[in-house]
Amino acid sequence: MSRFKEALDSDKFVVTCEIGPPKGVNLDKMRHHVELVKDHVDGINVTDNQSSVLRYPSLGGALIVKEMGGEPILQMTCRDRNRIALQADLFFAYSRGVTNVLCLTGDAVVVGDHKDAKGVFDLDSVQLLDTIHTISEGTDLAGNPLDGTPRFCKGAIVTPEARPLEPQLIKFEKKIEAGAEFIQTQAIYDLDNFRNFMDYARQFNVKILAGIVLLTSAGMAKFMNARVPGIFVPQSLIEELEGAPKGKALETGIRIAARMIRSIKEEKIADGVHVMAIGKEEVVPRILDLAGINSG
Repeated sequence: MSRFKEALDSDKFVVTCEIGPPKGVNLDKMRHHVELVKDHVDGINVTDNQSSVLRYPSLGGALIVKEMGGEPILQMTCRDRNRIALQADLFFAYSRGVTNVLCLTGDAVVVGDHKDAKGVFDLDSVQLLDTIHTISEGTDLAGNPLDGTPRFCKGAIVTPEARPLEPQLIKFEKKIEAGAEFIQTQAIYDLDNFRNFMDYARQFNVKILAGIVLLTSAGMAKFMNARVPGIFVPQSLIEELEGAPKGKALETGIRIAARMIRSIKEEKIADGVHVMAIGKEEVVPRILDLAGINSG
């Protein structure tokens, strides 16, 4: 059983964070970030060509996290690989001790930097969860027996701020039916609205980790409201960032993230948090320290 799975099965407040691999093969910054966060969190997500932008592969990044003593959570999207390649990557991951998987359908190719690429989408996130269940039962998707059976702790995502919310809830239930053991949410900023979502989610036997994206400026918050579906930053937080002294917007964002994490933990709104600092992973330990979190 992975350390992350053990944390999920316990009563502790689970903390994960996210690291984006580089565009290229200079892994120094990524290794530095892993070293900084690995003893503060229960799991480290490694993104998979996030936003359809070419990066060092998530599986390679997960292996680096593992080699450095961290607990990797492999993100797998269905955008770039068919079912054969996905199953093969799962075999390889398991054989190298990477046993936590976050299943994603993946962003559309046109939002990324290789707009002429062809999206695969042979499976979606629910079908990928089903695939992991199938191979854990000893056969591949074609019904052929496997020589050795991999077993994973598998998860998925949900967007509580989506409007309309109903399609998200339908897919959320399908993911749980397909065996998702944990759910990491997309960014949430309105805790009252998130509480309403959690009132619904609590009827299911799944651990929910609230997504916290670090706000670095009022401009970033406004951009997300205007351009990122499923994210809503309340005006009060935008005004708080706008009111920060010159050069202190990042520090204000750190304090906002810490305050939200503390509230989620103290009020037992969710089972944990998933912190996304998006290129500023070095501040994750400070966020957690200000939130009063001692994890890892």
